[in-house]
Amino acid sequence: MKGFGSLNGLAKTYWAGVVMLGLAAAAIGIATMQRPDYTALLVYSVAAIAVARFKIRLPGTTGTLSMNYVVVLVVLMNCDAGVGMIVALTSTVAQCLIRSARRPAWFQVVFSVAGVSLPVLAAEELLRSSYLAHTRPTGCVPVLAASTAYYLVNTITVAGIVSVTSREKLIKIWRTSFLWTYAQYLVGGAIALGVHLLTRNFGMGALVIAAPPLYLLYRSYTTYLGRIEEQHRHLEEMAALHMRTIETLALAIDAKDDTTAAHLRRVQIYATSIGEEMKLSRSEIQALRAAALLHDVGKLAVPEYIISKPGKLTPEEFEKMKVHPVVGAEILERVNFPYPVVPIVRSHHEKYDGSGYPDGLAGDEIPIGARILSAVDCLDALASDRQYREALPLDEAMAIVAKQAGSSFDPKVVEILQRQYKELEQRAKSETTQRTRLSTNIRVPRGRAPATGFADEKRFKVEDAGRNGDFSQSIASARQEIHLLTEVINDLGNSLSLDDTLALLAVRLDKAVAHDAIAVYLIRNGKLIPRLVKGESYRLFSSLEIPVGQGLSGWVAENNRSLVNVNPAVEFGYLDDPRKMTPLRSGIAIPLNSQDGIVGVLTLYSLRAEAFTPDHNRLLLAIAPKAANAIQNSLRFECVETAAETDELTGLANCRYLFSHLSAQVGRASREGGSFAVMLMDLDGFKQANDQFGHLTGNRILQAVARELRRNTRADDLVARIGGDEFVVVMMQPEEHESDFIDHIERIADRVQNEVQCSAPVGMSVGVARYPDDGTDAETLLERADERMYEAKRRKQSLQTLARYAAGETAETAEAVVVMAS
Repeated sequence: MKGFGSLNGLAKTYWAGVVMLGLAAAAIGIATMQRPDYTALLVYSVAAIAVARFKIRLPGTTGTLSMNYVVVLVVLMNCDAGVGMIVALTSTVAQCLIRSARRPAWFQVVFSVAGVSLPVLAAEELLRSSYLAHTRPTGCVPVLAASTAYYLVNTITVAGIVSVTSREKLIKIWRTSFLWTYAQYLVGGAIALGVHLLTRNFGMGALVIAAPPLYLLYRSYTTYLGRIEEQHRHLEEMAALHMRTIETLALAIDAKDDTTAAHLRRVQIYATSIGEEMKLSRSEIQALRAAALLHDVGKLAVPEYIISKPGKLTPEEFEKMKVHPVVGAEILERVNFPYPVVPIVRSHHEKYDGSGYPDGLAGDEIPIGARILSAVDCLDALASDRQYREALPLDEAMAIVAKQAGSSFDPKVVEILQRQYKELEQRAKSETTQRTRLSTNIRVPRGRAPATGFADEKRFKVEDAGRNGDFSQSIASARQEIHLLTEVINDLGNSLSLDDTLALLAVRLDKAVAHDAIAVYLIRNGKLIPRLVKGESYRLFSSLEIPVGQGLSGWVAENNRSLVNVNPAVEFGYLDDPRKMTPLRSGIAIPLNSQDGIVGVLTLYSLRAEAFTPDHNRLLLAIAPKAANAIQNSLRFECVETAAETDELTGLANCRYLFSHLSAQVGRASREGGSFAVMLMDLDGFKQANDQFGHLTGNRILQAVARELRRNTRADDLVARIGGDEFVVVMMQPEEHESDFIDHIERIADRVQNEVQCSAPVGMSVGVARYPDDGTDAETLLERADERMYEAKRRKQSLQTLARYAAGETAETAEAVVVMAS
């Protein structure tokens, strides 16, 4: 329960004023009291306290209405104001404490007790009013007037404290929660008059007769209010269902653009708060809440590549984008909202000076909800990460919005936004941490093919983005382009080496299109891997592995469309690392489509903004197919070459590549005076494991050994399988790593045995030969390593035999061991 300190200043002032006036009224009433009949006072007090148990909860507030006012009116008619005041105060204290769902705070009790003095005094004054002197004091007119006065003063006093604490209009609260109770006060006054007449004629026992009508009045109102409450609860549930439906529709937008859902929720928080600050009606606030979630629903009709494009839109693309407010309004018209959502959605891209779209509205012609939404939408868009740029600091984004007050945005809206944007941002962050995520990135394993089968994959034709340009401006430029195309077409097919092909492409492009960096990304397992990088920020671009669909090159790979003059900083957006920065300011990215489909992306970067032209785009699009086919051929050649030099089972280098590598290392070491080591390894017990558990288990053992050897060697060391269960490691600079590696050998065997779960003991024996001490050619080094490996194997077998003898084997075996060891 909140304390007195939680009340605002106006509420505290109102509370103090009512309490002081109430105490004064109580003092006035009690001061006029003549010598009371204490028996009557006690009976009336007990009756009022009993009736106070009948409390009706007022809809829309936490207050209650007690039936004790009927007894108070009876007392005022039978006695004087002092007795009536005491009975009212006593029964009010009982009303606060009896059958309360929760005990009220002290200041609430004080307010209720002091506040009841005012309607009692008002009712007493009208009962004894000189204006009604021509009527009897206990006639219908004075009682009607007294009931009305009691009703007005009591309900307005309570509605006032609710108004100042909730900051809602007094008349609205009074009309909603108290106006309908007037009939009850009139009926209660009539009952009070009847009880007064009965008690005057039959004594105090007549009070018992009043109990049934009072109870019927109480029950009728509680039944009536129960039905109203049930209807109100049903309306709230329907409103909640309506809003959940709206949020579900907003999730449909999120399925197409994952950055939208959090944006929509933040915009809703901002816009609703500003609408409340501008004193919009309840209907307008509801419309604004719904429109904030649904204003971009029309983007469902906009091609996805335009929505997610990480760069500036072309005029044709912008024309397609501009239809989304119209389409959104047409979609939502079918919903038949009970509040004006459609005009807000249609007009949320209108500008205050009339330069917006789709209708060119200006000033107050634009719906107030749309004016709020456009300013808030712009602020949040500027302060959020986008495909084409990073988020601006919130203060900087607010400054940009403020500069457009009076041109793009309503100045009144901007003024409120400037005052509250920091507070609203904190609230938005706290309320948007958890949100529903759609399963758009999962892979569904079931479903082998659609019922009608798969379509034949055909090469997608990339549109020439420069087709609308004037390509006849320079005859010299055209001749230069033709010459370049001829050179590229002739040269790219001359080499099957991928590195040579890409290097040649970079040389040719360096003469044709001015740039400061070039990168050729190839698609591997859903990522763009840089295969050629030259120029500015070389190390940064070389380290990238861009997911398809991310950054400018990833977007080009996914959508098979070129991009011109896009910010290179978006390449690193998927890393979410602000330290990844580049001075490059513009880029052009072209998809590389071979006959088998897209193989990668060619991207040029420049230190200048807007460095590339439609002519550059057209030229690169003309070169791209030839370059893609050359790259594809080189990749095939690499695959064949790799397969010829790779062991199929383990993926290690095979015997052919080992000899080639050893010969190269011998030549290098002889020229530079270096050294290296050749380690030959053989698996102990492999034949028994293979025979006992089968070839599949044997294959798993060999594959596990290959993985462990790669894991325990350096990047410049070579690991090869030369056949059967024999492996070779060529270790460069052996003095730095050789001893550590040999220590790992036994542990490698243990890990392999645990991984394969083979009960047969498998170990490893190793022999080492060093260049040039043990040989100066590949054959000699391998032969010397093989000899030492078998020496190690024999020593190990001798030690195992000695161990068995120590465990209790025969003397004959011991003699054999001695002979073998000698």
